[in-house]
Amino acid sequence: MNFAVGYQHIDGGDAFSTLVAEHADCVREVYFALPNMVSGRPPLGHAFADSMDDVRSVLEDELQTLRRIGVKLDLLLNANCYGERAVSLSLEKEVRDNIARLETLGCRPEIVTTTSPMIARTVKKYFPDIETRASVNMRIGTVQAMGYIADLFDSFYLQRDLQRNLSHVRQVRAWCDRNNKKLCLLANSGCLRFCPGQIFHDNLIAHSADVEKRENLPDWNPHVCWNLYRNPENFVEILRSTWIRPEDLHLYEGLIDTVKLATRQHANPRMVISAYAEGRFAGNLLDLLEPGLSPAFAPHFIDNSAFPDGWAKHTSVCGHDCDNCNYCRKTLDCVLQNFTKPQGLP
Repeated sequence: MNFAVGYQHIDGGDAFSTLVAEHADCVREVYFALPNMVSGRPPLGHAFADSMDDVRSVLEDELQTLRRIGVKLDLLLNANCYGERAVSLSLEKEVRDNIARLETLGCRPEIVTTTSPMIARTVKKYFPDIETRASVNMRIGTVQAMGYIADLFDSFYLQRDLQRNLSHVRQVRAWCDRNNKKLCLLANSGCLRFCPGQIFHDNLIAHSADVEKRENLPDWNPHVCWNLYRNPENFVEILRSTWIRPEDLHLYEGLIDTVKLATRQHANPRMVISAYAEGRFAGNLLDLLEPGLSPAFAPHFIDNSAFPDGWAKHTSVCGHDCDNCNYCRKTLDCVLQNFTKPQGLP
C-alpha cells in the first residue's frame, strides 16, 4: 500500500523527513501547505509567527531532502473558501508563482490537491504534467460527481463516509480504471460519519489563527463530536465512523492507489505512520485518529487489539442500517476499556 503523509513543522526532535525515511518503502507522497497560505488547516507556522522565515527555510530544506529520498510532493491548495479571491487573477498568479518558486528550489510538486475547480483549472492550463487531485474536503463519493469534473482532476479522494462499503469502492474503482483516474482515501479520520458540522468545523479550524484573537463564546463548544461524546451513551458512534484500522487496510489492496494518513496536526505522527506501515497497532485506537478524541473518552479508551476477527468484513457489507442493528454496540462492549480498572474486570 502506498501512503501519503502530511508535513508538519517540528520544533525540536527529529525532522519530519526522518520519519518519512524510516518508511520510505511505503510512504510515497508528502502533502504540505505553504506558510501563511490558507488551506484546510491552520496556516503552516501560525504558532511560530515570530520566526516565520525559519519555518519557511525549514520547510524548503525538508522538501529538498524528501525529493532526494524519492518521495513525491503534493502541494495543498485545499481551503474550502478563498473569499472574494476565489476566481481572481491574483489567486491564479499566486498559484503559478508558488509552483514556479518551488521549481527553482528543485521541489516542483508532482501533485496539487485542491478543493477549488478554479485552481485545478489553473494547474491544468499552466502545468499540465502536474497531477490534480480532488481534496477529501470536496466530499466526492459517486462516479456521477467524478464525471462532472473529470476534465479538471486526475485523481480523487473518495468521500470518507462511503469508504467502508467495499462494494461501492469497487464500483468507483472500476469507473476510475475506465477513465484513467486514480482513487485515494483517508484512513485515520476521527470525524463522525456524515457529520453535519464538518464544513463548519473545517472552516473554523482553517481560520483558527484569527479566531483565537477574538472574544469568543465562553460556554459553547462548536464541535459536534466533542459535544456528542460528553454522553457515554454516544460512544458507539466512534465505531460507526469512517476510520480504517491498520489491520484491515489490506482489504483495499488493488482498489486504492494512495492512502492518506492525517499527520499535519497529530501529536505523534511517527506512531501513526508506523502503525499503518506495519499493519498493526497495540494501543488506544483513538490515539491514531485526527482529530484525536482520546480526551473526550477518558478515562475510557478503545482497545485496538480487542476487535473481533470479522469486524472489517461485517462493517463493509452491513448496509449501515444503524437504527436496526446492534453489531457496533456489541463490539463496543468488547473494545471499550477503562484506564482506572484492570482489563478483563467488569
